[in-house]
Formats: sequence, C-alpha cells, structure tokens
Amino acid sequence: MSLNAPVLRYPNNPILTAHQVNAVWQEPHLQVMTVHNAGAVALADRTAMLFRSHLRCGVSVLGLATSRDGVSGWVVHPRPVLSPATKGDLYAAGLDWQDIAEIESGGVEDARINPVEDTFAVTYSAYHAGIRNRVRVSLALTDDLLAFTRHGPMLDRDMRNVVLFPERIGGRYVGLFRPNDVTAGDTGGAYTQIRIGYAEDFRTGPWEIAAEPIMRTGAGPSAFSDKIGPGAPPVRTRHGWLDVFHGVRTTMDGNPYVLGVALHDLDDPRIVRMSSIPLLFPSRADCRVADTDYVHVPNVVFSCGLVRRPDGTILIYYAGNDTVMNVGLAHEDVLAELCHRYGQDPLTGRLLYDL
Repeated sequence: MSLNAPVLRYPNNPILTAHQVNAVWQEPHLQVMTVHNAGAVALADRTAMLFRSHLRCGVSVLGLATSRDGVSGWVVHPRPVLSPATKGDLYAAGLDWQDIAEIESGGVEDARINPVEDTFAVTYSAYHAGIRNRVRVSLALTDDLLAFTRHGPMLDRDMRNVVLFPERIGGRYVGLFRPNDVTAGDTGGAYTQIRIGYAEDFRTGPWEIAAEPIMRTGAGPSAFSDKIGPGAPPVRTRHGWLDVFHGVRTTMDGNPYVLGVALHDLDDPRIVRMSSIPLLFPSRADCRVADTDYVHVPNVVFSCGLVRRPDGTILIYYAGNDTVMNVGLAHEDVLAELCHRYGQDPLTGRLLYDL
C-alpha cells in the first residue's frame, strides 16, 4: 500500500454475499437480496460482522457472521440476530415495547459496533413502516452480538449515521452525528455536516449536539462535495483517532459514494485533520456478482466498521453497491500521512497544499 493506493482490495472479494446467507437462512420469508453495510469488531478468537440484509419483502434485518482470520471462511449465524422489535425482545427499564416496535416496523439497518466499557454499544437505523422516510438512530447493548437490550432512539429527531468513540474523553462520552438538514419528519436533506455530541451516560443520554459542525461539505470540486457522514467507529492510533467516513459527489450519471479518512485529536476530537484524497472509489471489483443477481445501488462503497491490528494494520470492511461485503487492507501510518500531507480544511473544503 502507498499514498497512491492507500487501500488494497482483498483479491477474493466479496467475502460475504446473499448466496452464502441464503444457504443458511433457507426459509422463504428469510431469503435475502443483499448483504451490506456491516459493523465489524475483533473478538478474542475471531472477527465478527453485524451485516444488513434486505429481505425479499423489502424490510432490512441484521445478521451475524464470524471468521477466524477476519478475511475468509465466514460462518453465518442460523437466523437474523436483530429484526424489527417485538414484545419478546429485551428492553431497558422504562421503555414501552410497543413504541419501539412502531419505530422499527420498517426495518433495522446499518449497525455500527461501538466497543465501549466492556460491552458493545450497537447504533443502528430504525425505520418506521407507516411514515415515509421516518428514521431514528437507536441504541442496543450486547455482550455477545446475539442477545440485544434495546435502549431506544438516541435522539428524538431523524438521523441515520452515529458512531461512538470507545472511551471517555475529558470525562464524557463522545459521538459523531450526521443530522438532517431540512425540516424534521423526513430523511431528505443535504447531509452536509458531521457534528460532535457529548453525554454523561452513553446508555441513556441525553446527548448534547454541538451547534456547529466539525466537518462540513456542500461545495465542489471535492469528492465529498454533496454529502458527508460518519462511517466506521473511530479507533485510537498514535496519530490520533482514525475516522473512516463516507462522502458523495453528484455527477451527471449518479451519486458515487467514496470512503474518506480524517484524524481527530486524541484529547479534543473537535480538532480534525481531513484528507482531501479519498481512500477508495467504487469500481467493478467491489461488486462481483452473477449476471442474474440483483444489484441494489450502483457506484457505492460504504463502511460501517474497521478493525485495527496491533501492528497498525487496518482492515476496512465495506459494502460494494449496497449488495455484497468486501474487505480492504490499509495501514494507519499511510492513512495519517494522507491527512497530514494532502489535507483540506474540514469546514471550507479548501486544499491545504499546493497543486
């Protein structure tokens, strides 16, 4: 890998597809069309992905797959591990299961596995089935990625992307949030800001979201000029908190999603160095499927999870075309160098180097 090729695609991508899931989830109502946007975490003896799949009815559920080496030999759990809420699920004290069931009735999506204080805080998008585009980022806690205790929406507003830092900073828990930019009640908007939020208790909140963004887009010619949002939960490195995010630039032929990288100061994550050069652009190699397979959204690479190994190697788990799961190999030193040498102002987008 190098500054010209900061992420090396695993040559045997995709690592998980709908075919592998359907071989396990054989009941007709559990057959899926996609496997994508998976959170990832390293466990004691294996790596786990909490993947999203579209059922054929259109509802999304979350499934679990594990691998000994984090790359190959993925084993799919026999059934979805998180589906739209029902009375029999686990809930934090004070929640009405019927309220949560209504919030999640349209599906659960895009889980991030945030390791916080010896547990996994899973942030995920909960869609309402009866109100068009109503979505809440919700929180569930789990110790084994099999049994989840729901804590409900993190905020009483539409939002899709939330990641948490794995430890307290300055005595408080910290998260990155991508608010919607238009009137409440719809997921539509410009999606041009990442804001930082703080809470005394990540389980219950309340989350105080900063009034001003720490990263912003909305102008060209950046590869992130039209949308930006959190991707994988940040990980600690000697360079700072490593943050792999997503960005979009509208073109004459669609809206390609790319992966970007930023570094947040270890003591004050509001201070950001952001690379102007994306880590990964979508390509045909990111969605290898059969001619008769369904492809959900062309020209997309999207990550909800990465794993840092002790030597600084970064495994980035990313979806191709919202259809299959892939993995790419990077190193924190290379990613940090992109931020330092080829940065852009995180609020204006202006390049911080001479062309």
